Amino acid sequence: MNVARTVLPAEALRAIGDLAAAEILLVASDFDGTMAQIVPVPADARPEPESVAALRDLAAQPHTDTAVISGRALDVLRELTGLYGTTNLVGSHGLEFESGLESTLSATDTERLAHINRAADLVANAHHGVEVERKPVSTAIHYRHATDSNIAAILTDIEAGPASIEGVHVTEGKKVVEVAAVHTGKGAALDQLRDRLGATVVVFLGDDVTDEDAFARLRGRDVGVKVGPGPTCATLRIADTAAVAQFLTALADARRVR
Repeated sequence: MNVARTVLPAEALRAIGDLAAAEILLVASDFDGTMAQIVPVPADARPEPESVAALRDLAAQPHTDTAVISGRALDVLRELTGLYGTTNLVGSHGLEFESGLESTLSATDTERLAHINRAADLVANAHHGVEVERKPVSTAIHYRHATDSNIAAILTDIEAGPASIEGVHVTEGKKVVEVAAVHTGKGAALDQLRDRLGATVVVFLGDDVTDEDAFARLRGRDVGVKVGPGPTCATLRIADTAAVAQFLTALADARRVR
């Protein structure tokens, strides 16, 4: 594989060399804004082909596992990545592993989710440019099509509506607020994968504020890679989805020849 659309910083290249030497490596990534560019219509998002190829390459190598941890619903993540069966897919910000989570919701959780959906619909009906995405355990309220002058009012209504329901867990991302019926977090999902797979070193790539939960769980020789601008606790920063493709490809190549 040969990805030459961007130049990785020197510290990223050094990190790749260190990661390639890990005894048991887990390579995990966010999807939107990391493997795939942010697009106006979420359903239109497609991952960089080189990133998909690199994850497949890494997953086929000895003592190496891969994962995609996303806010997307698991069934959507399967369809968009094409990585089902080779990569550990985790949806709904860490709540949906491959087996799904719908059956584990209690009656109270199910009632809370229905309440969230009704309240989210009220927000969407009151504001132009707001879209509601229903997931098995949460509801995402997208406002990327709203005018800048209306965003404050939208956020106020979300806070007073679905986000105010007792027992919900709220996660804010880029032009989206996700309200879950149960607690959610990418960091806990990453910890579960680390333990399940026996990884001695983990690298996680992400672009959004929701990824900071995962970055905060990294330790020791682990590496966090922040994609794009914004405050972060990650140890590295790279530019964009093209840089992610190059990073993953370089890591796959270095891991293969170590």
